[in-house]
Amino acid sequence: MIFLKLGGSLITDKTGVEQLLPDVLARLAGEIGQVWTGNPDLRLLVGHGAGSFGHVAAAKYDTRHGVQTAVQWHGFAEVHASMARLNRLVVEALLAAGVSALSLQPSALARCENGRITTIDAAPVLAALDSGLVPVVYGDVAFDGGWGGTIISTEEIMAALAGAVRPSWLLLAGVTEGVLDQSGQLIPTITPANLPQIEAALGGSHGTDVTGGMASKVRGMLALAEQHHGLQVLIFSGLTAGMVKRALVEPETAVGTRIAQA
Repeated sequence: MIFLKLGGSLITDKTGVEQLLPDVLARLAGEIGQVWTGNPDLRLLVGHGAGSFGHVAAAKYDTRHGVQTAVQWHGFAEVHASMARLNRLVVEALLAAGVSALSLQPSALARCENGRITTIDAAPVLAALDSGLVPVVYGDVAFDGGWGGTIISTEEIMAALAGAVRPSWLLLAGVTEGVLDQSGQLIPTITPANLPQIEAALGGSHGTDVTGGMASKVRGMLALAEQHHGLQVLIFSGLTAGMVKRALVEPETAVGTRIAQA
């Protein structure tokens, strides 16, 4: 069981507004399709970030930090609509590559309390997997018992699903080859033991991002690996042709940063 996230910066031009990178998306979908169609035993969940589709509207209305007024609720709906547009493009690309991809709307599955997911319905995800489908989730809005509404990132959704779906790997394909230290060198492995030494090298992200950059991603993934025994995370570059395919087939040998308990 593998979770694969395609970063928003990877499949869109994050400095623009709703600017897809169609050639990149088609190549990535093709790599996923080659692995998925050639390995009938592979159970795969794909997620994707917002990039230039969701973060711009979310930043305009500050949706991440609560939704109360009529204007904010309109923004809440705008953010979801933008993300649904991107999701449809991703699903269509996967279908064209031969992947039986099925969109599952996170805002219909998850509930939050003060900005954190408290419950998520994993039953549709498990049903899709058992039916030989590839569920596709994405960063989305969510109703929140304390704040009215908020935004949930793809990583948060995957983390919430991990207990029920139990992936062995969580692959995060972005635009950098992994986590880099202050001299720009790749950090091959991050564990609880060496996290304090590399925290200073963890910066933000390029473009508009309301869900945090590399620092929050690394800490969140390390906490997830500690919570679920045997789960490993790989942060790597999807810009390198063939790397997504390699990560799906042999994640241990892919170039990137591995995050694990030890």
